[in-house]
Amino acid sequence: MKTRILQILAALSLFAGTANAEENAMKDHTASYITMPAAEGQTDAFAAFLAGAAPLVKETEPGTTLWFALQADDTLAIFDIFVDDDARNAHFSGAVAGALNENAGTLVKGGWDAGVVANINNSDVLSVKAPADLYSATTATYVKLKAAPGQSEQLAALLRAAGPIVAETEPKTLFWAALQIDENNFAIFDIFADDSGREAHFAGKVAGLLNEQASVLVAGGWDDGVVANVSNFDILAIK
Repeated sequence: MKTRILQILAALSLFAGTANAEENAMKDHTASYITMPAAEGQTDAFAAFLAGAAPLVKETEPGTTLWFALQADDTLAIFDIFVDDDARNAHFSGAVAGALNENAGTLVKGGWDAGVVANINNSDVLSVKAPADLYSATTATYVKLKAAPGQSEQLAALLRAAGPIVAETEPKTLFWAALQIDENNFAIFDIFADDSGREAHFAGKVAGLLNEQASVLVAGGWDDGVVANVSNFDILAIK
């Protein structure tokens, strides 16, 4: 099995070598993902607040490369990409974060500390499919992955090499990012024009490779380690 993984990673590396610009499109960028439960009766108001924040992010946060406001029923979320850690720090001390802090006691179950800060997941960007046709996107997916014991480097290598493959083979995936949260935890974030794009993605080459190797690389395997950790969202706003 280990030999098979090494063969796959070698093939991916050869493929990625033809697409260095894509692979390095967001080199050294960082990311954040926050899920926030709406307070009782505040889902619509919270969604409207986040949808209205995109212009402010655009006007005041030059280091925030991408910013997405997301919704899945009563759960709201923000996913963003930054040019570096300094830009991420500026974001969390910026106007939108300040306004969310001010209103979290009303809008967010748990308020600022338990409902927002406790749910922040920061990560480094490993690989991307560079964004295209962003404002036609309607739906997004975030998948958290935990590496199986001793498999962190191999899982990171697979994810790092996958961006160019997504770019080459998935026209309906409008943005794709592989992320490393810490030594053992990873994630994938992607956006699609519609549900057909998501379906094509999960039937595509990268998903197939991950499915094939999940029993070795991912804690819980494909069903419990990948599929069970898929979170789908509607997109409310994009910067």
